Amino acid sequence: MRFKKAPIFLLLIILLNLSGCGVFKDEEDRTKNWSAQKFYAEATDAMDSSDYQTAIKWYEKLEARYPFGKYATQSQLDIIYAYYKYSEPDSAIAAANRFIRLHPNDPNAAYAWYLKGLANFNRSLGFLSRFIPTDATQRDPGASRDSFTDFKELVRRYPNTKYAEDAQKRLFYLRNNIAQSEVNIAQYYLKKKAYVASARRAKRVLENYQKTPAVKAALKVLIKSYEQLGLTKLAEDSRRVYALNEHSGAFLPEPDPSLRPLGRKIWDAIGLDRN
Repeated sequence: MRFKKAPIFLLLIILLNLSGCGVFKDEEDRTKNWSAQKFYAEATDAMDSSDYQTAIKWYEKLEARYPFGKYATQSQLDIIYAYYKYSEPDSAIAAANRFIRLHPNDPNAAYAWYLKGLANFNRSLGFLSRFIPTDATQRDPGASRDSFTDFKELVRRYPNTKYAEDAQKRLFYLRNNIAQSEVNIAQYYLKKKAYVASARRAKRVLENYQKTPAVKAALKVLIKSYEQLGLTKLAEDSRRVYALNEHSGAFLPEPDPSLRPLGRKIWDAIGLDRN
């Protein structure tokens, strides 16, 4: 019986392969005489319908068949947004880097920098943050740092563009988050009795992230670290700085825990953000 079934099985494989070849051939035939303008129009229609996967396909085919000209250049820019909306941040960042490298003097390079920053910004929030209000400062700050660098470069190069204002707001948010992430790490080291490491992290906040709410907590960690290390003079100096800032009202207010949304409170009660 096995010998009788084998030819049928092979026949099915051949038919499937032929069918697949037919599909690819039909598509190739359908686009055989498409102009660059036609490819771009189809991609634009797909984008307008939020069909980003199809838009990406047409942009890629356009550039493969017509690598030069205004439509190829525009497709290199538009595909960044398509990847971003299709939740493929790595591809969006790679496409943005490519556009910036190929067209450094193009006026739209500012938009490429902006999309690159957005892709890293959303990646820094994490998947769960889209559904549950997690604490971004407890996540790996790597993507936040990349996003900060992107937006900072955008503001430096293109300060008068419409993207610079939004980038400035995101820089403010990211700087506060990165500073708080450093404090979180310092507090972790303090809890683990790694006092040298906790002091170094706290000093990093004080040196690099002045005028952020994290400064107050960083000073507290630094004081405790110095006390545990037996560095009495440094601990006293740090306490003096803390008292001076507290008295003058120089510390920026830390987020009020009572203002957290219910979802955030539940998340904290569960303890999923604890080290």
